Amino acid sequence: MSGAGKQTAATKAVVSRLRAVRASKRADKSSPASTHNFMERLPREILIKILSYLDAPALFTISHVNNLFYLLASDNALWMKLYLAEFNKNNKQNSKGVQELLLDLQDKAEDYWKRQYLKTLVARDTRKWKRVLANVSCHTGLPSQTEQVLRNLHVTWELTITDKSGHKSTLELSWSQFFQTSLTLCWSGEGSLPKYERIATLQLHGVKRTALRCPGLKKRSLMAKLDTHPLTKSTQVIGQDRLVQLQLLQPGIIIGVWRDQCSLAFIMLTLHFHRLVERSILGSLDWPYEEPSVKPPFDDIDPEYGLHGYQLHIVLHDTVCELMSGSFSKLFCPRAEISDGMIKLTAICRTNLSQHTPLAGGVALQWRCDVLQGAVENCCFMSLTLLDEFRKPFKCVSSPVSLRQEETPVSYDYDGQHYTIHYQGSGLQVKMQLVWLKEQNQFTLISLVLYISICEVNKHFGKKY
Repeated sequence: MSGAGKQTAATKAVVSRLRAVRASKRADKSSPASTHNFMERLPREILIKILSYLDAPALFTISHVNNLFYLLASDNALWMKLYLAEFNKNNKQNSKGVQELLLDLQDKAEDYWKRQYLKTLVARDTRKWKRVLANVSCHTGLPSQTEQVLRNLHVTWELTITDKSGHKSTLELSWSQFFQTSLTLCWSGEGSLPKYERIATLQLHGVKRTALRCPGLKKRSLMAKLDTHPLTKSTQVIGQDRLVQLQLLQPGIIIGVWRDQCSLAFIMLTLHFHRLVERSILGSLDWPYEEPSVKPPFDDIDPEYGLHGYQLHIVLHDTVCELMSGSFSKLFCPRAEISDGMIKLTAICRTNLSQHTPLAGGVALQWRCDVLQGAVENCCFMSLTLLDEFRKPFKCVSSPVSLRQEETPVSYDYDGQHYTIHYQGSGLQVKMQLVWLKEQNQFTLISLVLYISICEVNKHFGKKY
């Protein structure tokens, strides 16, 4: 019989024996014997011998039975054997022989080799997905396999809502949708969402099962924690249909409120791909992942250093499909044109008709919640990636945006209704101008301009403009 067959047979034997004892207990309720007492009467050596036929996931599973099984399933000899079988397969020149390691067991903590096994397993998996993420897209400047890595790691996201009385409720993800450089998430559910005015804090966690895929063993990484009280003062209504009203809660959370009840219908947000894998799994339950700070090389010769060589990739999308995707390189701002503490980068010039870009039809944000669904006109998501001259991410934003209708045309080259999009975030402003072409039944983007805080530029490039 193969090794895997022996492990399976041994596992079945242990489970069968436990079931037999449990059945015997049910048959004779007057008997004081329990599974725990029965196992306690067996010598530890026999129990360890039985457990030695189990693999790592089976040991983890059986350790949740009771305290006795937890101690037995953490035995150093068991885990050292698993460690050597898993990680020292090709290591013939081991610095310590197995016998020497066995002699060292008495000096180790009870679960030393169990922790070593887990640490090594996590480190090995981390090296694997980091190698995959090293493949960067030439169009976006971001890892091209972000979606695939997240799917392979079985990562999901949970939203924890704390109300003003301190009661916490954790919501499972209702649906998600990947796009070119971002991920849209939504939580909904009749009766599971509290009243909007009762929310005190929102916490977003990335959730990943352990490498052993054991039920209940999950690692949570805090990605965002928002105190809604100061944010609700700046809440902006960005659109509505006959069922829901969309309220934008910075930085980029959409709160869907039922119009007739003023209660929550859903909570929706979008996450940018930049460091998304790391943010989703490498933080802790209470602390988010800290991105390492890497400064570009200092250049004291080029007088325009930090003002040129930018590359922009921008995507407009709804919850179903992309509306527009474009890359713009060689963006710059002459030093003489720095104004009001901002540098201006023009990706699409209003007067250059050849740069104007059509969108795929109309703009509407589709939503779905239980059995109901709808679409809010003139709302969508914007995912923006600005790279510096070394093709490293400088500013990354994913946020809902809304179209505002203009009373007077912003361009006389088009006969149609004109709209503007204005996004303002930390150290960044984005202004877009669009025109609705009724005959073509689509929007055309006729202007796209970024304004970046000079303080952000100075900090990134080590300059003093």
